[in-house]
Amino acid sequence: MTAPLFSPMTLRGLTTSNRIVVSPMCQYSACDGSATDWHLMHYGQFAVSGAGLVIIEATHVEARGRITEGCLGLYSDENEAALRRVVALCREHGSSRIGMQLSHAGRKGSACLPWENRGRPLAAEAGAWETVAASPVPHDEGWPAPREMTGEDLEAVIQAHVQAVRRAARLGIDLIEVHIAHGYLLHGFLSPLANRRTDAFGGSLANRMAFPLAVFRAMRGAWPDDRPMGVRLSVQDWVEGGWSVEDSVVFGRELAALGCDYLTASSGGVSPRQQIELGEGHQVEFAHRLKRETGLPTMAVGMIFDPHFANELISQRKSDFVALARGMLHDPHWSWAAAAALGAEVSHPPQYVRSYRSAWLRRQRALPQFH
Repeated sequence: MTAPLFSPMTLRGLTTSNRIVVSPMCQYSACDGSATDWHLMHYGQFAVSGAGLVIIEATHVEARGRITEGCLGLYSDENEAALRRVVALCREHGSSRIGMQLSHAGRKGSACLPWENRGRPLAAEAGAWETVAASPVPHDEGWPAPREMTGEDLEAVIQAHVQAVRRAARLGIDLIEVHIAHGYLLHGFLSPLANRRTDAFGGSLANRMAFPLAVFRAMRGAWPDDRPMGVRLSVQDWVEGGWSVEDSVVFGRELAALGCDYLTASSGGVSPRQQIELGEGHQVEFAHRLKRETGLPTMAVGMIFDPHFANELISQRKSDFVALARGMLHDPHWSWAAAAALGAEVSHPPQYVRSYRSAWLRRQRALPQFH
């Protein structure tokens, strides 16, 4: 009997060979928003990893919506051409389906590269740019206040998301994930910690949901009907008075009514005051609750390393996919280790068959460190 982790899963016209997802992970290695050779190497290794789905990192819908000057974008012909090269390489040599996360950084944009000055805004002399957000509330002490978005800004951001979706469709991307998490623009509209508006997009829960729902509705309308579109959601802010799990259930039901196909259950990111107890699968119960109460398939994400644990999440119907980030960076062939530990098979390049079929290596990868 096939381990549940290695069973196929279908969303609309997309079927993945298994439930393993390479989670989107910012690489901060683009040039004016365009992918570089780093992205060829980075995504090429995951395309041959055996994962059922690889989701390209947060890809920003306009230049001012980037987190850093090194962030990936899909707002120009040059961006589209550079990504076409990456997608073509993955298609030629890999078996994974290819998704893409679309994002706008909002007030957390114009930041330093993480390995240079993590968590700090760019200085003016380093090329800082103006950011926009729901309200002129700085992300943290020492950060500039973003400009509160006008009606013109709101429409421009909707159209930027729509144009990025159309570009992704031309690239042949299989799945879109809308980034409504981690304190970036759309999450900032949801959270009362960041949204202080007094118009139709602020105040009540319904008002705070209105703009993110409008963005999703426009994106879904521009995306081919047979291709899935999901949402990465910060299920709670981990700060008193912030966005809550109960709010997420309401929002998830609204997304489902608009044609959302799945939810990735993450959390936090809107405030440096958050208090999160980290541990393997610390966000799994969020995925389970959203699955139960919205009826949508979910992806569990957050410190998932053990193949047996991942398999149990699927077998116990706590989530429909497991998405790995750090685990995949540490071991791009994690899927092989999981297959060895669970007595399953997974796709692999023929050039690597001597490693994949090595009885000694498979025994090593099935040892108790994965129990």
